[in-house]
Amino acid sequence: MTLVRVIAAMVLGLGVSACASVETASRNLPYEAAPSGLVAPAPSYQLAGFDVSVPKTLVVSESNMYYPGGDIVWRGEAYGNRHEQVQAIFEESLRLGAGPLDGIKPVKVEIEVARFHALTEKTRYTVGGVHSISFTMTIIDPDTGVVLRGPKPIKASLVGYGGQKAVVAESRGLTQKYRITQHLARVVREELTKAEGFVAPERGVTQSIRPLEPIGTQLTSPSPAASSVAAQG
Repeated sequence: MTLVRVIAAMVLGLGVSACASVETASRNLPYEAAPSGLVAPAPSYQLAGFDVSVPKTLVVSESNMYYPGGDIVWRGEAYGNRHEQVQAIFEESLRLGAGPLDGIKPVKVEIEVARFHALTEKTRYTVGGVHSISFTMTIIDPDTGVVLRGPKPIKASLVGYGGQKAVVAESRGLTQKYRITQHLARVVREELTKAEGFVAPERGVTQSIRPLEPIGTQLTSPSPAASSVAAQG
């Protein structure tokens, strides 16, 4: 009986030792250290729809100052409903930047504008400045409503020309409206096609645009009155 107990104790001891060895080995495995070369795959989307919101709570300023207050400053079109004009710019940018995508997954894009601060006449024809633009973008499954990315706050500021440079740019068709629309289209495109989405430049302001559409070829045709004023930048 004593011999049986001794053998049982030895077997139990070996079992515990084996378990301890396995546990120690598992702790030494690099389980949490992901290879540094791995990169998340880029999304494959196609635009199924979009919704642009420019809240009425955003304050419009028509003051001709170097840096007026307010959330919306826009002089690239005839005086009118600035909320609607800003909404139309974002909608055009979405059609241009996301419309041609032919990825696997249909998505709906929702954008809520937080700030659209372009240049006043005084700033544009003297020192120039920055088109300060920020919004929140959310990418949604149109069938289930599940959020695929976002809501992501995006700062998409762009250098605004001033003085003689602005005059020369306008003569070439590079109006405020054209430059901002093309810039936002590029931002939307990158947010929908890159694994990391749109990443702002190091200093937070894009210096120049990379157009997705040649000058003079609009997806939607503005009214003659709006076109004549837009050409003035």
